[in-house]
Amino acid sequence: MAAILKLNAISPLADEIFKGYDYSDKAENPDGIMVRSAVMADYKVGDKLIAVARAGAGTNNIPVADYTQKGIVVFNTPGANANAVKELVICELFLGGRKITDAIDWVKTLKNEGDAVGKLVEKGKSSFVGGEILGKTLGVIGLGAIGIAVANTASALGMNVVGCDPYLSTANALLLNPAVKVVATREEIYKRADYITVHVPLTPDTKGMFNEQTIGMMKDGAVLINNSRGELADTGAVIAALGNGKLARYITDFPSAELIGVNNAICVPHLGASTPEAEDNCALMAAKQLVDYIENGNIVNSVNYPALSAPREGAARICVHHKNVANMIAQFTAAVSSAGLNIENMADKSKGDYAYCIIDVNAKPAPALAEKIAAIDGVVRVRVI
Repeated sequence: MAAILKLNAISPLADEIFKGYDYSDKAENPDGIMVRSAVMADYKVGDKLIAVARAGAGTNNIPVADYTQKGIVVFNTPGANANAVKELVICELFLGGRKITDAIDWVKTLKNEGDAVGKLVEKGKSSFVGGEILGKTLGVIGLGAIGIAVANTASALGMNVVGCDPYLSTANALLLNPAVKVVATREEIYKRADYITVHVPLTPDTKGMFNEQTIGMMKDGAVLINNSRGELADTGAVIAALGNGKLARYITDFPSAELIGVNNAICVPHLGASTPEAEDNCALMAAKQLVDYIENGNIVNSVNYPALSAPREGAARICVHHKNVANMIAQFTAAVSSAGLNIENMADKSKGDYAYCIIDVNAKPAPALAEKIAAIDGVVRVRVI
């Protein structure tokens, strides 16, 4: 029985997917791990661990590079929480245009004013006048599942939407409302947008992408929304821009001590995917991907190994994680042939420096074959199912 460890509370809908597994928060030396926000940098990896499934999109809490070298597949669930995050971003567009949070806080100060509340409200409301989003330009940086959903909804609300994503796939481009204009660079968005929302992962390239220089390119009074990662923005530069009016609002789902209480900074306590619907969707997708990999070796939505799925066409399946270097396939086939087995089906795909190979054979191989393949220079891990 394969063991699956829960490092966080996971939607109970995943329990049904893991029937027949040892699935709990106490599983020892697990074959797989389900995780949401738990930081895994110091987690001691057992010799059986073959995959980690993140019930969400970001994987910054997982040491992906280290796991890649060990042949541990890291899954995420792109799109499963897209609607939840999209709805929060749309809410934040309204909060950015109108001083709703300030007004609500002010109204709370009128608690003891009795019958005078109505007159005080009419007298004081002019301090909280804001603008509408209709006809304004929204720039969307990152056109994955969330960015596309935000762009399409904002367009339907009457905004002029421009987006950019150097990795925009043809499939995703076809999902965009035709009214959404795709531009080549972030700089074009900085210069044109009244509102900017970002939906990209935290990488060395994106860390600090909102800084003194890039904020300086933006229109005076722009609203910046960051629900991706706090480190995408230079906090000092943001605070300075709020102080001098370059930014009208900075809204983030990642509060920091420096930002809390800063005028015109709205800090949301990481609520983007915190809906029961999103948690259910993420748990189900992560669990299904993990089970399919454990049982069939199929990889879908991995951040460190290529997507590769194939129907079972033999008595056994050999799964090989290897470096993306020349002559690997020839060595695998030679090893299988020398073991007296026929290859019923074979597929190999690469992603960056690493690759993954599925070999279906006509009979269950002896352990010596897996050992022979594992000894090939450049092979990371071998598994026989």
